[in-house]
Amino acid sequence: MRALRRVVVTGLGLQGPWGRDPDALFDHLLASDSAVALHTPPDAPARLALPAVLCPDFDAGATLGRPLATTMDRYCQLGVAAALDAWRDAGLGERAEAEAEPRYGVSWGTALGGTLTFEHGYRELFIAGRQRVSPLSVVLGMVNAAASHIGIQLRLGGACLTYSIACASSATAIGEGARRIRCGEADVVVAGGSEAPLSYGILRAWEAMRVLAPGDEHSAHRACRPFSADRAGLVLGEGGAALVLEDYEHARARGARILAELAGYGSSCDASHLVRPDATGQARAIQAALADAGLAPADIDYVNAHGTATPEGDPVEIQALRQVFGEHAARLPVSATKSMHGHQLGATGALEALIAVLALRRGQCPPTAHLAQIAAECEGVTHLRQARAMPLRHILSNAFAFGGSNAALILKAPEAAEA
Repeated sequence: MRALRRVVVTGLGLQGPWGRDPDALFDHLLASDSAVALHTPPDAPARLALPAVLCPDFDAGATLGRPLATTMDRYCQLGVAAALDAWRDAGLGERAEAEAEPRYGVSWGTALGGTLTFEHGYRELFIAGRQRVSPLSVVLGMVNAAASHIGIQLRLGGACLTYSIACASSATAIGEGARRIRCGEADVVVAGGSEAPLSYGILRAWEAMRVLAPGDEHSAHRACRPFSADRAGLVLGEGGAALVLEDYEHARARGARILAELAGYGSSCDASHLVRPDATGQARAIQAALADAGLAPADIDYVNAHGTATPEGDPVEIQALRQVFGEHAARLPVSATKSMHGHQLGATGALEALIAVLALRRGQCPPTAHLAQIAAECEGVTHLRQARAMPLRHILSNAFAFGGSNAALILKAPEAAEA
Protein backbone atom coordinates (compact mmCIF):
# COMPACT_ATOMS: atom_id res chain seq x y z
CA MET A 1 0.00 0.00 0.00
CA ARG A 2 1.40 3.39 -1.00
CA ALA A 3 2.27 5.66 1.93
CA LEU A 4 0.30 8.87 2.17
CA ARG A 5 2.24 11.97 1.21
CA ARG A 6 2.66 15.07 3.37
CA VAL A 7 0.94 18.27 2.25
CA VAL A 8 2.50 21.67 2.82
CA VAL A 9 1.42 25.25 2.18
CA THR A 10 3.85 27.15 -0.06
CA GLY A 11 1.86 30.22 -1.11
CA LEU A 12 -0.81 32.61 0.18
CA GLY A 13 -3.07 34.98 -1.74
CA LEU A 14 -5.65 37.41 -0.45
CA GLN A 15 -8.21 39.97 -1.50
CA GLY A 16 -9.61 41.38 1.72
CA PRO A 17 -10.83 44.53 3.44
CA TRP A 18 -7.29 45.82 3.97
CA GLY A 19 -6.04 44.91 0.53
CA ARG A 20 -4.00 42.01 -0.79
CA ASP A 21 -1.14 41.81 1.74
CA PRO A 22 -1.69 38.90 4.19
CA ASP A 23 0.72 40.38 6.75
CA ALA A 24 -1.17 43.68 6.72
CA LEU A 25 -4.39 41.77 7.39
CA PHE A 26 -2.76 39.98 10.31
CA ASP A 27 -1.44 43.22 11.78
CA HIS A 28 -4.95 44.66 11.76
CA LEU A 29 -6.31 41.55 13.47
CA LEU A 30 -3.64 41.66 16.19
CA ALA A 31 -4.61 45.29 16.86
CA SER A 32 -8.34 44.40 17.12
CA ASP A 33 -9.10 46.66 14.16
CA SER A 34 -12.52 46.16 12.63
CA ALA A 35 -13.26 46.47 8.92
CA VAL A 36 -17.01 46.44 9.55
CA ALA A 37 -18.93 49.51 8.37
CA LEU A 38 -22.44 50.35 7.27
CA HIS A 39 -23.12 49.36 3.68
CA THR A 40 -25.94 50.32 1.34
CA PRO A 41 -26.00 48.35 -1.93
CA PRO A 42 -25.87 50.76 -4.89
CA ASP A 43 -28.84 49.02 -6.56
CA ALA A 44 -31.10 49.13 -3.50
CA PRO A 45 -34.60 50.36 -4.47
CA ALA A 46 -35.21 51.31 -0.84
CA ARG A 47 -32.78 52.46 1.82
CA LEU A 48 -30.94 49.56 3.42
CA ALA A 49 -27.91 50.15 5.61
CA LEU A 50 -26.43 47.11 7.35
CA PRO A 51 -23.01 46.38 8.83
CA ALA A 52 -20.86 44.60 6.25
CA VAL A 53 -17.25 44.16 5.14
CA LEU A 54 -16.16 45.19 1.65
CA CYS A 55 -12.89 45.08 -0.26
CA PRO A 56 -12.90 48.82 -0.98
CA ASP A 57 -9.55 49.03 -2.74
CA PHE A 58 -10.11 46.12 -5.12
CA ASP A 59 -10.06 47.26 -8.76
CA ALA A 60 -10.68 44.24 -10.94
CA GLY A 61 -9.74 46.00 -14.16
CA ALA A 62 -6.40 47.18 -12.80
CA THR A 63 -5.64 43.85 -11.13
CA LEU A 64 -6.70 41.41 -13.85
CA GLY A 65 -6.91 43.59 -16.94
CA ARG A 66 -10.23 45.01 -18.05
CA PRO A 67 -10.94 42.54 -20.91
CA LEU A 68 -10.56 39.56 -18.56
CA ALA A 69 -12.38 41.21 -15.67
CA THR A 70 -15.48 41.81 -17.80
CA THR A 71 -15.88 38.04 -18.23
CA MET A 72 -16.19 37.51 -14.46
CA ASP A 73 -18.69 38.10 -11.68
CA ARG A 74 -17.18 39.95 -8.70
CA TYR A 75 -16.88 36.74 -6.66
CA CYS A 76 -14.81 35.32 -9.50
CA GLN A 77 -12.66 38.44 -9.83
CA LEU A 78 -11.81 38.34 -6.12
CA GLY A 79 -11.01 34.64 -6.25
CA VAL A 80 -8.86 34.70 -9.38
CA ALA A 81 -6.88 37.68 -8.07
CA ALA A 82 -6.23 35.87 -4.77
CA ALA A 83 -5.24 32.64 -6.55
CA LEU A 84 -2.81 34.41 -8.90
CA ASP A 85 -1.15 36.11 -5.94
CA ALA A 86 -0.85 32.78 -4.09
CA TRP A 87 0.73 31.19 -7.15
CA ARG A 88 3.34 33.95 -7.36
CA ASP A 89 3.90 33.83 -3.60
CA ALA A 90 4.70 30.12 -3.94
CA GLY A 91 7.49 30.97 -6.38
CA LEU A 92 5.81 29.18 -9.26
CA GLY A 93 6.16 32.07 -11.70
CA GLU A 94 3.31 33.60 -13.65
CA ARG A 95 1.73 30.33 -14.82
CA ALA A 96 2.48 26.70 -15.59
CA GLU A 97 4.16 25.70 -18.84
CA ALA A 98 2.53 26.24 -22.23
CA GLU A 99 1.14 22.72 -22.07
CA ALA A 100 -1.41 22.35 -19.28
CA GLU A 101 0.17 20.60 -16.29
CA PRO A 102 -1.90 17.47 -15.53
CA ARG A 103 -0.62 17.07 -11.96
CA TYR A 104 -1.55 20.62 -10.94
CA GLY A 105 -5.19 21.34 -10.10
CA VAL A 106 -7.75 23.61 -8.47
CA SER A 107 -10.00 23.05 -5.45
CA TRP A 108 -12.28 26.02 -4.86
CA GLY A 109 -15.18 26.90 -2.59
CA THR A 110 -18.09 29.30 -2.84
CA ALA A 111 -21.53 29.27 -1.29
CA LEU A 112 -23.35 31.51 -3.76
CA GLY A 113 -21.19 31.81 -6.87
CA GLY A 114 -22.16 34.58 -9.27
CA THR A 115 -25.32 35.77 -7.59
CA LEU A 116 -24.54 39.41 -8.40
CA THR A 117 -24.76 38.53 -12.09
CA PHE A 118 -28.07 36.71 -11.73
CA GLU A 119 -29.59 39.41 -9.55
CA HIS A 120 -28.58 42.05 -12.07
CA GLY A 121 -30.19 39.98 -14.83
CA TYR A 122 -33.45 39.67 -12.90
CA ARG A 123 -33.50 43.43 -12.33
CA GLU A 124 -32.92 44.06 -16.03
CA LEU A 125 -35.81 41.79 -16.98
CA PHE A 126 -38.41 42.46 -14.33
CA ILE A 127 -37.68 46.01 -13.14
CA ALA A 128 -36.00 47.78 -16.05
CA GLY A 129 -38.20 45.93 -18.56
CA ARG A 130 -35.37 44.81 -20.85
CA GLN A 131 -36.23 42.06 -23.31
CA ARG A 132 -32.97 40.16 -22.87
CA VAL A 133 -30.05 39.80 -20.47
CA SER A 134 -26.35 39.60 -21.19
CA PRO A 135 -25.38 36.49 -23.18
CA LEU A 136 -22.55 36.05 -20.65
CA SER A 137 -24.96 35.70 -17.71
CA VAL A 138 -24.72 31.93 -17.44
CA VAL A 139 -20.93 31.71 -17.59
CA LEU A 140 -20.48 34.68 -15.26
CA GLY A 141 -22.93 33.32 -12.73
CA MET A 142 -22.04 29.63 -12.65
CA VAL A 143 -20.66 28.36 -9.38
CA ASN A 144 -17.56 26.80 -10.94
CA ALA A 145 -16.54 29.94 -12.84
CA ALA A 146 -13.79 30.95 -10.41
CA ALA A 147 -12.17 27.51 -10.38
CA SER A 148 -12.35 27.35 -14.17
CA HIS A 149 -10.77 30.77 -14.64
CA ILE A 150 -7.98 29.88 -12.20
CA GLY A 151 -7.25 26.71 -14.12
CA ILE A 152 -7.24 28.58 -17.44
CA GLN A 153 -5.06 31.46 -16.27
CA LEU A 154 -2.48 29.18 -14.64
CA ARG A 155 -2.70 26.34 -17.18
CA LEU A 156 -3.54 23.77 -14.51
CA GLY A 157 -4.56 20.63 -16.35
CA GLY A 158 -5.46 18.43 -13.38
CA ALA A 159 -8.83 18.15 -11.66
CA CYS A 160 -10.60 21.52 -11.36
CA LEU A 161 -13.25 21.08 -8.67
CA THR A 162 -15.72 23.39 -6.94
CA TYR A 163 -17.27 22.76 -3.54
CA SER A 164 -20.47 24.59 -2.63
CA ILE A 165 -21.32 23.64 0.94
CA ALA A 166 -22.52 26.95 2.36
CA CYS A 167 -20.10 28.32 4.95
CA ALA A 168 -17.93 25.18 4.95
CA SER A 169 -17.20 25.46 1.21
CA SER A 170 -13.60 26.66 1.11
CA ALA A 171 -12.45 24.76 4.21
CA THR A 172 -13.78 21.63 2.51
CA ALA A 173 -12.07 22.65 -0.74
CA ILE A 174 -8.75 22.94 1.10
CA GLY A 175 -9.21 19.61 2.86
CA GLU A 176 -10.25 17.75 -0.27
CA GLY A 177 -7.46 19.37 -2.28
CA ALA A 178 -4.98 18.17 0.32
CA ARG A 179 -6.49 14.69 0.15
CA ARG A 180 -5.81 14.52 -3.60
CA ILE A 181 -2.16 15.34 -2.99
CA ARG A 182 -1.83 12.88 -0.11
CA CYS A 183 -3.21 10.09 -2.24
CA GLY A 184 -0.81 10.84 -5.09
CA GLU A 185 -3.39 12.24 -7.53
CA ALA A 186 -1.77 15.69 -7.68
CA ASP A 187 1.47 17.47 -6.83
CA VAL A 188 0.11 21.02 -6.51
CA VAL A 189 -3.42 22.27 -5.83
CA VAL A 190 -4.53 25.88 -5.70
CA ALA A 191 -7.19 25.78 -2.98
CA GLY A 192 -9.37 28.46 -1.44
CA GLY A 193 -12.61 30.31 -1.92
CA SER A 194 -14.29 33.57 -2.81
CA GLU A 195 -17.62 35.28 -2.25
CA ALA A 196 -19.37 38.54 -3.15
CA PRO A 197 -22.77 38.46 -1.40
CA LEU A 198 -23.38 42.15 -0.72
CA SER A 199 -26.24 42.79 -3.12
CA TYR A 200 -29.63 44.16 -2.14
CA GLY A 201 -31.41 40.85 -2.69
CA ILE A 202 -28.90 38.72 -0.77
CA LEU A 203 -28.76 41.13 2.16
CA ARG A 204 -32.55 41.23 2.31
CA ALA A 205 -32.68 37.42 2.24
CA TRP A 206 -30.25 37.12 5.14
CA GLU A 207 -32.01 39.90 7.01
CA ALA A 208 -35.28 37.98 6.69
CA MET A 209 -33.70 35.06 8.57
CA ARG A 210 -33.03 37.42 11.50
CA VAL A 211 -29.39 36.39 11.80
CA LEU A 212 -27.75 39.66 10.68
CA ALA A 213 -26.37 42.03 13.29
CA PRO A 214 -27.99 45.48 13.37
CA GLY A 215 -25.88 48.60 13.56
CA ASP A 216 -25.78 52.34 13.22
CA GLU A 217 -23.13 54.75 12.07
CA HIS A 218 -21.70 55.02 15.59
CA SER A 219 -21.50 51.30 16.43
CA ALA A 220 -21.25 49.47 13.11
CA HIS A 221 -17.55 48.65 13.58
CA ARG A 222 -18.40 46.51 16.66
CA ALA A 223 -21.54 44.90 15.25
CA CYS A 224 -20.01 41.39 15.20
CA ARG A 225 -19.37 40.24 18.78
CA PRO A 226 -18.74 36.47 18.92
CA PHE A 227 -19.15 34.76 22.30
CA SER A 228 -20.26 38.02 23.89
CA ALA A 229 -23.26 38.27 26.20
CA ASP A 230 -24.62 41.03 23.94
CA ARG A 231 -23.91 39.33 20.59
CA ALA A 232 -26.61 40.15 18.07
CA GLY A 233 -25.83 38.30 14.84
CA LEU A 234 -23.37 37.91 12.01
CA VAL A 235 -21.93 40.42 9.57
CA LEU A 236 -21.57 39.48 5.89
CA GLY A 237 -18.43 40.25 3.94
CA GLU A 238 -16.87 39.78 0.53
CA GLY A 239 -13.39 38.57 -0.32
CA GLY A 240 -11.13 35.86 -1.63
CA ALA A 241 -8.33 33.78 -0.12
CA ALA A 242 -6.09 31.10 -1.62
CA LEU A 243 -3.46 28.65 -0.44
CA VAL A 244 -1.05 26.77 -2.68
CA LEU A 245 -0.98 23.20 -1.38
CA GLU A 246 1.94 21.06 -2.45
CA ASP A 247 3.42 17.64 -1.97
CA TYR A 248 6.23 18.00 0.57
CA GLU A 249 8.84 16.25 -1.58
CA HIS A 250 7.81 18.22 -4.65
CA ALA A 251 8.18 21.47 -2.69
CA ARG A 252 11.60 20.50 -1.34
CA ALA A 253 12.85 19.45 -4.76
CA ARG A 254 12.19 22.91 -6.17
CA GLY A 255 13.52 24.71 -3.08
CA ALA A 256 10.14 26.16 -2.14
CA ARG A 257 9.55 28.14 1.04
CA ILE A 258 7.34 26.02 3.30
CA LEU A 259 4.89 28.12 5.30
CA ALA A 260 3.01 25.37 7.15
CA GLU A 261 1.85 21.80 6.86
CA LEU A 262 -1.79 20.81 6.40
CA ALA A 263 -1.70 18.04 8.98
CA GLY A 264 -5.35 17.13 9.41
CA TYR A 265 -8.79 17.44 7.85
CA GLY A 266 -12.14 16.21 9.04
CA SER A 267 -15.69 16.62 7.80
CA SER A 268 -19.09 15.55 9.04
CA CYS A 269 -22.82 16.11 8.72
CA ASP A 270 -25.04 16.94 11.69
CA ALA A 271 -27.80 14.92 10.00
CA SER A 272 -30.33 16.72 12.15
CA HIS A 273 -31.48 20.14 10.89
CA LEU A 274 -30.91 22.55 8.00
CA VAL A 275 -30.09 25.62 10.10
CA ARG A 276 -29.85 24.54 13.74
CA PRO A 277 -26.25 23.49 14.54
CA ASP A 278 -25.45 20.36 16.50
CA ALA A 279 -22.49 20.07 18.88
CA THR A 280 -22.05 16.33 18.39
CA GLY A 281 -21.92 16.70 14.62
CA GLN A 282 -19.34 19.47 14.87
CA ALA A 283 -17.32 17.40 17.34
CA ARG A 284 -17.19 14.55 14.83
CA ALA A 285 -15.46 16.78 12.27
CA ILE A 286 -12.90 18.00 14.83
CA GLN A 287 -12.25 14.44 16.05
CA ALA A 288 -11.79 13.29 12.46
CA ALA A 289 -9.24 16.06 11.86
CA LEU A 290 -7.33 15.08 14.99
CA ALA A 291 -7.31 11.42 13.95
CA ASP A 292 -6.19 12.37 10.45
CA ALA A 293 -3.29 14.36 11.90
CA GLY A 294 -2.42 11.66 14.46
CA LEU A 295 -2.84 14.14 17.31
CA ALA A 296 -4.36 14.13 20.77
CA PRO A 297 -6.66 17.00 21.81
CA ALA A 298 -3.96 18.40 24.10
CA ASP A 299 -1.69 18.88 21.06
CA ILE A 300 -3.83 21.76 19.77
CA ASP A 301 -2.40 25.11 20.84
CA TYR A 302 -5.06 27.49 19.53
CA VAL A 303 -8.46 27.42 17.82
CA ASN A 304 -9.61 29.93 15.22
CA ALA A 305 -13.29 29.35 15.88
CA HIS A 306 -16.12 29.57 13.39
CA GLY A 307 -17.65 32.08 15.83
CA THR A 308 -20.24 34.01 13.81
CA ALA A 309 -21.80 35.85 16.79
CA THR A 310 -25.24 34.31 16.37
CA PRO A 311 -27.16 33.57 19.58
CA GLU A 312 -27.45 29.85 18.83
CA GLY A 313 -24.29 29.10 16.88
CA ASP A 314 -21.62 30.31 19.31
CA PRO A 315 -22.62 28.21 22.36
CA VAL A 316 -22.99 25.09 20.20
CA GLU A 317 -19.42 25.48 18.96
CA ILE A 318 -18.17 25.84 22.54
CA GLN A 319 -20.10 22.69 23.46
CA ALA A 320 -18.40 20.86 20.60
CA LEU A 321 -14.97 22.03 21.75
CA ARG A 322 -15.70 20.89 25.30
CA GLN A 323 -16.86 17.49 24.01
CA VAL A 324 -13.63 16.97 22.10
CA PHE A 325 -11.07 18.61 24.39
CA GLY A 326 -12.42 17.64 27.80
CA GLU A 327 -10.28 19.02 30.62
CA HIS A 328 -7.93 20.65 28.11
CA ALA A 329 -10.78 22.88 26.87
CA ALA A 330 -10.51 25.24 29.84
CA ARG A 331 -6.87 25.98 28.90
CA LEU A 332 -7.49 26.10 25.15
CA PRO A 333 -6.98 29.58 23.60
CA VAL A 334 -9.91 30.37 21.31
CA SER A 335 -10.77 33.43 19.24
CA ALA A 336 -13.09 34.37 16.40
CA THR A 337 -11.56 36.73 13.85
CA LYS A 338 -14.94 37.24 12.13
CA SER A 339 -15.39 39.95 14.75
CA MET A 340 -13.11 42.04 12.54
CA HIS A 341 -13.27 40.70 8.97
CA GLY A 342 -16.87 39.55 8.94
CA HIS A 343 -18.30 36.36 7.47
CA GLN A 344 -17.43 35.69 3.82
CA LEU A 345 -19.72 32.66 3.69
CA GLY A 346 -18.09 30.14 1.33
CA ALA A 347 -14.75 31.99 1.39
CA THR A 348 -14.42 32.29 5.14
CA GLY A 349 -12.81 28.88 5.75
CA ALA A 350 -9.97 29.74 3.36
CA LEU A 351 -9.49 33.18 4.91
CA GLU A 352 -9.28 31.69 8.39
CA ALA A 353 -6.91 28.94 7.24
CA LEU A 354 -4.69 31.69 5.82
CA ILE A 355 -4.86 33.47 9.18
CA ALA A 356 -3.88 30.23 10.92
CA VAL A 357 -0.80 29.93 8.70
CA LEU A 358 0.20 33.49 9.59
CA ALA A 359 -0.36 32.81 13.30
CA LEU A 360 1.98 29.81 13.11
CA ARG A 361 4.68 31.77 11.37
CA ARG A 362 4.48 34.78 13.66
CA GLY A 363 3.84 32.97 16.94
CA GLN A 364 0.83 35.14 17.76
CA CYS A 365 -2.86 34.46 18.21
CA PRO A 366 -5.32 37.18 17.13
CA PRO A 367 -8.10 38.11 19.56
CA THR A 368 -11.87 38.16 19.46
CA ALA A 369 -12.65 41.87 19.20
CA HIS A 370 -15.47 43.57 21.15
CA LEU A 371 -15.64 40.79 23.75
CA ALA A 372 -16.44 42.76 26.90
CA GLN A 373 -18.49 40.17 28.78
CA ILE A 374 -18.34 36.48 27.86
CA ALA A 375 -21.78 34.91 27.61
CA ALA A 376 -22.38 32.32 30.33
CA GLU A 377 -23.31 29.75 27.70
CA CYS A 378 -19.98 30.34 25.91
CA GLU A 379 -17.71 29.77 28.90
CA GLY A 380 -15.44 26.76 29.26
CA VAL A 381 -12.49 27.77 27.05
CA THR A 382 -9.83 30.48 27.26
CA HIS A 383 -11.25 33.33 25.20
CA LEU A 384 -8.59 35.69 23.85
CA ARG A 385 -9.64 39.31 24.26
CA GLN A 386 -6.21 40.60 23.25
CA ALA A 387 -3.56 39.20 20.95
CA ARG A 388 -1.31 36.64 22.61
CA ALA A 389 2.26 35.72 21.70
CA MET A 390 2.99 32.06 22.37
CA PRO A 391 4.73 29.05 20.84
CA LEU A 392 2.36 27.53 18.29
CA ARG A 393 2.72 24.06 16.86
CA HIS A 394 -0.81 23.06 15.85
CA ILE A 395 -3.84 25.25 15.10
CA LEU A 396 -7.41 24.08 14.58
CA SER A 397 -9.59 26.12 12.21
CA ASN A 398 -13.33 25.36 12.21
CA ALA A 399 -15.97 25.95 9.53
CA PHE A 400 -19.60 25.04 10.12
CA ALA A 401 -22.46 25.51 7.66
CA PHE A 402 -26.18 25.60 7.12
CA GLY A 403 -27.25 22.14 6.06
CA GLY A 404 -25.28 20.73 8.98
CA SER A 405 -22.03 20.39 7.03
CA ASN A 406 -18.87 20.75 9.11
CA ALA A 407 -15.18 20.98 8.21
CA ALA A 408 -12.14 21.20 10.46
CA LEU A 409 -8.57 21.87 9.38
CA ILE A 410 -5.38 21.43 11.43
CA LEU A 411 -2.39 23.52 10.37
CA LYS A 412 1.04 22.57 11.64
CA ALA A 413 4.18 24.68 11.94
CA PRO A 414 6.92 23.58 9.52
CA GLU A 415 10.10 22.06 10.90
CA ALA A 416 12.70 24.66 11.80
CA ALA A 417 14.94 23.59 8.95
CA GLU A 418 12.12 24.12 6.46
CA ALA A 419 10.74 27.44 7.77
